[in-house]
Amino acid sequence: MNALAATNRNFKLASRLLGLDSKLEKSLLIPFREIKVECTIPKDDGALASFVGFRVQHDNARGPMKGGIRYHPEVEPDEVNALAQLMTWKTAVAKIPYGGAKGGIGCDPSQLSISELERLTRVFTQKIHDLIGIHTDVPAPDMGTGPQTMAWILDEYSKFHGHSPAVVTGKPIDLGGSLGRDAATGRGVLFATEALLNEHGKSISGQRFAIQGFGNVGSWAARLISEKGGKIVAVSDVTGAIKNKNGIDILSLLEHAEENRGIKGFDGADSFEPDSILVEDCDILVPAALGGVINRENANEIKAKFIIEGANHPTDPEADEILKKKGVIILPDIYANSGGVTVSYFEWVQNIQGFMWDEEKVNKELKTYMTRGFKDLKEMCMTHSCDLRMGAFTLGINRVAQATIIRGWGS
Repeated sequence: MNALAATNRNFKLASRLLGLDSKLEKSLLIPFREIKVECTIPKDDGALASFVGFRVQHDNARGPMKGGIRYHPEVEPDEVNALAQLMTWKTAVAKIPYGGAKGGIGCDPSQLSISELERLTRVFTQKIHDLIGIHTDVPAPDMGTGPQTMAWILDEYSKFHGHSPAVVTGKPIDLGGSLGRDAATGRGVLFATEALLNEHGKSISGQRFAIQGFGNVGSWAARLISEKGGKIVAVSDVTGAIKNKNGIDILSLLEHAEENRGIKGFDGADSFEPDSILVEDCDILVPAALGGVINRENANEIKAKFIIEGANHPTDPEADEILKKKGVIILPDIYANSGGVTVSYFEWVQNIQGFMWDEEKVNKELKTYMTRGFKDLKEMCMTHSCDLRMGAFTLGINRVAQATIIRGWGS
């Protein structure tokens, strides 16, 4: 099942629990606007190259639309649509005043020079600058993009609209980026895990973690979890996988990964088959890489008691059912990885105020939002007698539905 089909399925199940009528259901599901543009740039050798850019603006009932821009060869409309819809529910679960959007360009950033990436980003911004904005749609980094990409978008957008730091988030600090933004998604995973374990009378300390993915989310989650006494027994990334039942020294691994562009060859652990990380013996599994990695083929083999979804849509619906029967507790992506968009919101607020916060305030506010989010999610689970995924979906969808009705859009 692809990401869009799975997201629509979860929406329908949650909608049924909430008792939404079909007219409102349809209104919530259909995107506000879908944008598709051609971006033609001169390459460094003088040849022209064309790329297709997308932006799906899903819903703005609760505020400006918000979501990342990814550069990846497999960016396609269905995936962007699913991720835009997930952002609508995620921002509502986090209780931040945004709707959902997502965008991307079908390209392989590793095959483009820095100057080619800059030209591509600026052309894309020229095509969509009238459709994004501080109070309309606020992009952010995603797969294959980062603070530099956001700096180019900000600069190009400002040529048309004047200096507008709040038009994108995830910017470099020198252009109005927020302290704590780099670690935000990983720190949110930590706070979400603490909230879940607290519910079960446990703490991070002494728990054994396996983390799939050692990019921004996985590496920060590993560092922060190990600082709290969690034992990271297995880690994987695109270069390979390593394990050590006594726990991996994460600070040494971070140094190694920085120097060698990956974890492969790290001395303090044994290498093993990367696909096996999901079924490694551990207490808590954190998939923090790609979507659809937990499926019916491997769900029965998973040994973890808890799964914290650091990635977007890592668990297929079929695997969800298998794991539920096994008694595995899954903390869903639209809550577990919402730390990034929450601190993006803080960045936007700081830019609008023209007053920047210190990192301690950012982290303190993030903990408040994540802790409150879990409490709200659990209340929905109690109300509807459902699991955490349906609790999160009913929470998010209900908030968007209420805003839609109050505005007078739902009739």
